[in-house]
Amino acid sequence: MQSYFDENFVQLPRGSFLMGSDDVLAKEREKPVHEVHINYDIAMAKRQVTVEEYMLFAQATGAEVPEERHEHLGLDVPVRRVRYHDAKAYCAWKTQRDGVTYRLPTEAEWEYACRAGSTGNYCFGDDEKEFGDYAWYAENAEGVTHDVGTKKPNAWGLYDMHGNVWEWCADWYSENYENTPTDGSAYKIPNEKGRVLRGGSWNGSAENSRCSSRINLGSGGRNYFIGFRVVIELQSEGS
Repeated sequence: MQSYFDENFVQLPRGSFLMGSDDVLAKEREKPVHEVHINYDIAMAKRQVTVEEYMLFAQATGAEVPEERHEHLGLDVPVRRVRYHDAKAYCAWKTQRDGVTYRLPTEAEWEYACRAGSTGNYCFGDDEKEFGDYAWYAENAEGVTHDVGTKKPNAWGLYDMHGNVWEWCADWYSENYENTPTDGSAYKIPNEKGRVLRGGSWNGSAENSRCSSRINLGSGGRNYFIGFRVVIELQSEGS
């Protein structure tokens, strides 16, 4: 990976993990637990895409900057009210500008990165009392988003994997993971359920922001609790 990206991205180790949850807190849509293999090289952004970063894209392309109702929040908060296709367009612009391939994470990549080796409900384990150290959520956010990267990162150095804003994933939504791939790739069969979102938000509970928590929304949805982060596809040596 080029040094330009080192301070902003974390290369994920290859490996396998158990995706989903059978915990008492888990919803039916988080089941069944199934093994997924990430046997390729990828780097994930340490932080969610910010208003400032998105404004650079909008200025360069003429894309709309989503209206923000909390004007005092500044430029380092995660951009919100971004539709799935807007997030895809941002990735395409970054790819063309920087000469590397940016895209949205798949749902499997997202949970693998969030867990960072944890098998608990959260990236740090199961003790909900620690949640506020890692996330902006309903109990501490005071009804607004907050600057990215201001809570503790997970074990792999990724911030805000819990809370702040829900994050678009590349997958179409599949109830109960029916027919989803186990190689880390995205579920690509279009359906009326829309796309997957992960991570929880500033107005959600800890229970609904666990590593395995997932919701779905149509690609045109643009809510005040939705943003995104990006990944870079990395070429392996010799490829």
